[in-house]
Amino acid sequence: MVALLVLAALVAWPVGLLIWANGLLQKTPALSGAPGTPGTTYLLAGSDARGDEGGIAEDGTEGQRTDTILLLHVPADGPTAMISLPRDSFVEVPGHGGTKLNHAFAWGGAPLLVQTVEGLTGLTVDHYAEIGMGGVARLVDAVGGVHLCYDGDVDDPDSGMVWTAGCHDVDGAAALPFARMRKADPQGDVGRALRQRQLIGAVMGKVSPGSLALDPGAQVALVDAGTGALTFDEDAGVIDVARLALAFRAANGEGGITGTPPIASMDHRPGGNIGSTVLLDPELTPGFFAAIRDGSLPPGEVGGIPGG
Repeated sequence: MVALLVLAALVAWPVGLLIWANGLLQKTPALSGAPGTPGTTYLLAGSDARGDEGGIAEDGTEGQRTDTILLLHVPADGPTAMISLPRDSFVEVPGHGGTKLNHAFAWGGAPLLVQTVEGLTGLTVDHYAEIGMGGVARLVDAVGGVHLCYDGDVDDPDSGMVWTAGCHDVDGAAALPFARMRKADPQGDVGRALRQRQLIGAVMGKVSPGSLALDPGAQVALVDAGTGALTFDEDAGVIDVARLALAFRAANGEGGITGTPPIASMDHRPGGNIGSTVLLDPELTPGFFAAIRDGSLPPGEVGGIPGG
């Protein structure tokens, strides 16, 4: 009898957790309804619109701001790719003309950001996720901290990052400025993207099914932190969230692709009041995203600063 009760509990626990988590998902209108493209494409934005801490420092953009924009694509066949789109990329924003990518989010929230990214990449976004930057700390603490590396001493008052060159075990309070620091990084937006992907990989490395299977408390803490920090598109369910997590893991693994689109200039100045922008290579970028879509790129790191 005891064995049967234990077996019943082991079966019922994941089912109950699934139902509970599905009910906690926070959603927002985001998807464009454009015809689908091959594979599954996720768009992820890190926003100061939600979260417990004080938001992102002013950068001249009114409204909500996003300093993290990631495109995650799972092709029908081929390696999963996680591509960082620099927030200052010079792009065409529907209804607004050429400007910085993160202005799309400031002016039109998730729907306009999705439309802008679809126009840039030629990929239809199937699911959208937005994380409040304050939620990053909760997620890191929920997995018991992470191990992060950065090869430089940093004391950056804008982000709050204080770092001694090397690798350190950090909690959520230290991981958040690690992910947000930009001005003190010689690579600017691209360097921050590298650290953000490192943080994502570190968190995903701590939430393997084996590490959580026999720890219901850890499962509840992770679900609570994740659903509290994240907002998803109107069509997403908890299964889509699980698939998103698996795609993260695949992209950060040995067989995945990480990086940026081809960059022509880190200081492109189109004029007006736009200021300095990141210019994606106009000749190479369309073929790059077509290869991401088709799964034809080999695994590894792609893109980067020209001449770097």
